[in-house]
Amino acid sequence: MGHKVHTFVHSIESIPLPAKFTYPFHYTPHPLCVLAAEETQAYLRERKEWAEELRKGKMFGVLIVRRDNGTIGYLAAFSGNLAGKSQHDFFVPPVYDLSDPEGFFRVEERQISQINQRIEAIQGSPDYRHALQERREASSLAQQTSTEAKERLRQAKEHRRLRRQDLSFNEQENALLIRESQYQKAEYKRLERALREGIAEKEAAVERFTTEIERLKQERKSRSAALQHQIFERFRILNGRGEEKDLLELFAPTPQGEPPAGAGECAAPKLLQYAFQHQLQPVAMAEFWWGESPKTEIRHHGYFYPACQGKCGPILRYMLQGLEVEENLLSINSHANTELKILYEDNAVVVIDKPAGMLSVPGKEEIDSVDQRLRARYPGISGPILVHRLDMATSGLLLAAKSKEAYLHLQKQFEERTIRKRYIALLDGVVETNDGMIRLPLCPDPLDRPRQIVSERYGKPAITRYHVRERSNGKTLIELYPYTGRTHQLRVHAAHPDGLHCPILGDTLYGREAKRLYLHAETLAFRHPSSDEWIEIHSEPPFTIEDE
Repeated sequence: MGHKVHTFVHSIESIPLPAKFTYPFHYTPHPLCVLAAEETQAYLRERKEWAEELRKGKMFGVLIVRRDNGTIGYLAAFSGNLAGKSQHDFFVPPVYDLSDPEGFFRVEERQISQINQRIEAIQGSPDYRHALQERREASSLAQQTSTEAKERLRQAKEHRRLRRQDLSFNEQENALLIRESQYQKAEYKRLERALREGIAEKEAAVERFTTEIERLKQERKSRSAALQHQIFERFRILNGRGEEKDLLELFAPTPQGEPPAGAGECAAPKLLQYAFQHQLQPVAMAEFWWGESPKTEIRHHGYFYPACQGKCGPILRYMLQGLEVEENLLSINSHANTELKILYEDNAVVVIDKPAGMLSVPGKEEIDSVDQRLRARYPGISGPILVHRLDMATSGLLLAAKSKEAYLHLQKQFEERTIRKRYIALLDGVVETNDGMIRLPLCPDPLDRPRQIVSERYGKPAITRYHVRERSNGKTLIELYPYTGRTHQLRVHAAHPDGLHCPILGDTLYGREAKRLYLHAETLAFRHPSSDEWIEIHSEPPFTIEDE
């Protein structure tokens, strides 16, 4: 056990311990976690044989623990496998080791591999290829023969039509033509039947192979499903109370009803499992990305990230039971006593200057929102009020309607993209070009909502124009003009490598922690739903490039 718990190289005497354990889905890394991450990163730099794999990117985690004797150390873990192995000396082992060559997983994996080989052998066999070729040739010949026969029928029919127009044509000849037509049609039907029988014979030869291939595929599918089920059963997850559940039990109450692939193999569950197994008291935890960002989701080298909701949400919520955990900062009603700031109001519309940290509309947590405040202020409004939304962490201008007519009028302006919006953001990095356009299609990450990913296949079009105002000390103050209104559009377009590659400062989902998310809706311009007057409202950003 000892070699898995690392003693800090640097002195930690001056660093106070946290009062509560880290809330893993939204946190500021504790100084001890930052120090443990730095020491882990120093170790990674030494492992030159891993350089190529690490360059491609991987998530790592550190867990600060208290030993039985009261001393403080840390554990380290990686998500998935590293260098083709699930265990390495510096890191804690997996919750369940799938790499044992004599374990059920490897044994069954070999069986499934043999099925794949049998399928490939059939598909590549000369007999199967010959049967496919004969079926293609029979089908092609039948098509050609049928087409030619139809053409002969058509010509014969045309010949009979012309013959009937002859003045010498009589009833006796007409009877002969009718019998000729009947005979030719019967002959064509016999030909069609013979062609179908010929194709069916070739089809049967192919089917003898395809039936076996399909049987093997079904066996493979059944074995794979059973194997996955067995794997999930063997992931016995501990929590802070000493209780134990498998992954199937943990994910049964979720909407999908079963664990996603890779559940239980992330760094955070590995760290807590090892601590619970070895009577180590968890103190604080953090996860960081090391290497290049993936093409879809956004990860920056060396940045800390919250645990994902899809794979780790049900697992970590269970594992943390029995620990005293920090409160979710997103559930704190920090604006309970904040007066709602109204910049413009008349009989049809109202424009609010939303503070950072207030929800636009009610969420899962029982905390305040602009929508609730407006409904309390205008009790006569029963329909929709807010015409658009801002992220909780974003500050600035929000447009609301006082009637259904005004709401529909303003909604139409948003749909037709005639409403003008300008955001100001402080970026963590330097944008080299002064102006430009970003086009990156976005869709929700199915395993980590509300995070968004870039996807050419599933994403909806998202377009943002930008203009740099100022650059200073490795930061950029920038104007952002969204032409579309996708969730997290500006945040993803700023952070993604194919966008500005400079995350908005304070963006804990796509960048790194700061005092706040430095994104502000500065300008809003629209046609008044009653007077058709062009209204333009401004809100001064509550930050400058000198902040942070």
